[in-house]
Amino acid sequence: LKELEQMAKEQDKESEKQALLREVENHKKQMLSNQAAWRKANLACKIAIDNSEKDQLLQGRDSLRQRKTTKESLAESASNITESLMGISRMMSQQVQQSEETVQTLANSSRTILEANEEFKSMSGTIQLGRKLITKYNRRELTDKLLIFLALALFLATVLYILKKRLFPFL
Repeated sequence: LKELEQMAKEQDKESEKQALLREVENHKKQMLSNQAAWRKANLACKIAIDNSEKDQLLQGRDSLRQRKTTKESLAESASNITESLMGISRMMSQQVQQSEETVQTLANSSRTILEANEEFKSMSGTIQLGRKLITKYNRRELTDKLLIFLALALFLATVLYILKKRLFPFL
């Protein structure tokens, strides 16, 4: 649970972080409820054994038969307690296995996110380079248009000068 909580704190996305923290809280609640159920089962068994012993002491029956019955009931109680504890142990084992699967899934998704982040960084560099090239080509296009306009203006000025000298030599 501590490792899962630490992994949640290390997540970049807030939604993933919150999902992991909710998962940690769910596992903690399940663990606490399992512990409470275990304690209740132990307490109930102890109370049952104490009540059984009190009843046997107060009945005053044949002590040999009473001991045999007490031993049988104690064995049965112990068997019931053992079965109950085994059930709780199995439930806790299943919860641990689910937690391990969740951690594995989160590790895989984190790896995928890191790979996507690296790809995004490389694509970002390529996009920046493309932006610089487009800006450079736009400047060159503007410069070329300006040079063509100046050359055309010079050509027209030359043509007008020649026409003026030939057609109107006196001006």
